[in-house]
Amino acid sequence: MAYAVKEIYYTLQGEGANSGRPAVFLRFAGCNLWTGLERDRDKGPGGCSRWCDTDFVGTDGPGGGRFASAQELLRAVQSHWPGGAEQREQAVRPFVVCTGGEPLLQLDEPLLAGFNACGWQVAAETNGTVPPPPGELWLTVSPKAQASLRVTHGSELKLVYPQLGAEPEQFETLSFEHFFLQPLDGPDRVRNTTLAMQYCLRHPRWRLSLQTHKILGIP
Repeated sequence: MAYAVKEIYYTLQGEGANSGRPAVFLRFAGCNLWTGLERDRDKGPGGCSRWCDTDFVGTDGPGGGRFASAQELLRAVQSHWPGGAEQREQAVRPFVVCTGGEPLLQLDEPLLAGFNACGWQVAAETNGTVPPPPGELWLTVSPKAQASLRVTHGSELKLVYPQLGAEPEQFETLSFEHFFLQPLDGPDRVRNTTLAMQYCLRHPRWRLSLQTHKILGIP
């Protein structure tokens, strides 16, 4: 299949269990919960369109474009890692974070297998409405209120908090290695951070995830 990519860039992972880890971000274009257009802010399951802060529309970002094959896209991602094509000679395993939009609309078995064969560790940040392809994958699920959750196990569950209709109690019995609350960004960010912190203190299964890339001013 062909792949539509908004952008590809090298930075530090800012969230969750891999926070602080160098990674190539592969941001796929498109999402199944809303269009990404400002005129549609009042639409979408659970209202995530009202607070989503990610531009996943089009293919015009740095490193973005349309890629005709998994191998073509794999080469583009490899070119962003320090050392390029020689990364397999390094002691540190290269790391790619597939995000969006909704990455599992495009991250398929051939692309994942290609990354795995080249020694890359692959992470996907998904809303949990699309099953992942088979293969080695660090799976981060971020449920959205009123959206059908089809992925109930993985590496980490990262819940934007607070969300009316997506309270943490709904998800704490699912099969994930890590459970994170991430404060909802926006004009109430400080209040939401306090609420998330207080919830984690009362319910120690949950850990606080901050968007450290925004604090550091990096992509």
